[in-house]
Amino acid sequence: MPDTSALSVLDTVRTVAADVVAPHAAAVDADARFPKEALAALGEAGLLGLQVDPALGGLGLGPRAFAQVVEELATACGSTAMVYVMHVTALQAIASSTTLAGRDEILESAAAGKHLTTLAFSERGSRSQFWAPVSKLVADGDGFVTSASKSWITSANHADSYVASAQAPGAASPMESTIYLARRGSAGVKASGRFDGLGLRGNDSAPVEFTDVKVSEFISAQGEGANTMLGVVLPWFCIGTAAMANGLSRAAVAITAGHLAGTGFEHTGTALRDLPTLRARIAEMSVRTEQARALLSTTLGELEHPTEATPLFVLQTRLASLEAARTVTDLAMKACGGAAFSRQLGLERLFRDAQAGWVMAPTADHLLEFTGRALTGLPLF
Repeated sequence: MPDTSALSVLDTVRTVAADVVAPHAAAVDADARFPKEALAALGEAGLLGLQVDPALGGLGLGPRAFAQVVEELATACGSTAMVYVMHVTALQAIASSTTLAGRDEILESAAAGKHLTTLAFSERGSRSQFWAPVSKLVADGDGFVTSASKSWITSANHADSYVASAQAPGAASPMESTIYLARRGSAGVKASGRFDGLGLRGNDSAPVEFTDVKVSEFISAQGEGANTMLGVVLPWFCIGTAAMANGLSRAAVAITAGHLAGTGFEHTGTALRDLPTLRARIAEMSVRTEQARALLSTTLGELEHPTEATPLFVLQTRLASLEAARTVTDLAMKACGGAAFSRQLGLERLFRDAQAGWVMAPTADHLLEFTGRALTGLPLF
């Protein structure tokens, strides 16, 4: 039986990141193409089934191992890490279901590296307020249909399935939602366009139109989608994107340290590291990175032993990591100067990737609002 311990998995992902993910990262970014080599390698290594029950062929690991894997992937390629975060988060929603008839088959297929899934919550009508779908399930004979304009769905043209949301029949508000599964390529489901954004350029984020789609695979009970969104999807997504941001920061620190130590002034015989201003910048970069990583570690402990404060930690760790990544990569660009701006070091890719988390739902502004409401005893919504 293969070793599926967290340490063994970490060794595996480091090998995959170094041998497969990193060599393709620049091209994935430059061409805005899906990191197919990376996903194939992750599937072959069993990492697409990281949290799937071993009885179904998975590794059976939890949020801490997830964060470690994502962080390692992000040090090599932010786009690959983003695709992986969305897959694992969506798969966790599927795994949590007590209503999805084909649940175990999907989990087994993912564990075998043969099924990629993703989230399809955000809609054109509700924008970044992912928890409030405007699309509705409508009774149709003995089943249901729905139409929706899903916006900017990661892996839109490559995922085998979408974990989607809609208002339940007769819902009094968008919070009375239902989570369901839609299959790419099925009748009425059509991804359109390709992603050409500032950062995370290989994550294949594109709109997906649902037109009179027949819905029969329900992940949540009718009207109880918010429980899945907030109790399953939000924690795993926040942990994953925090770890992704931390990986970008770690990579920026490593590249900057190497550049400052290995580059200098020929006419004086000194290195860039001999300048106090640059040493101060990399020191700040390292401190900010490790602060964010420490908060994530604390949050993972909260998830392992939940308390009333756990949801607050989940929100804060995503916010802290996103802010740290933006600060750290900005300092890296300034510390390395022209070599960074000329793309020679790969820092400007990290800088651009770090901006994406700021606008990704829940946005940084949402996170600030949610945290403030929680701290003052107000409901989140």
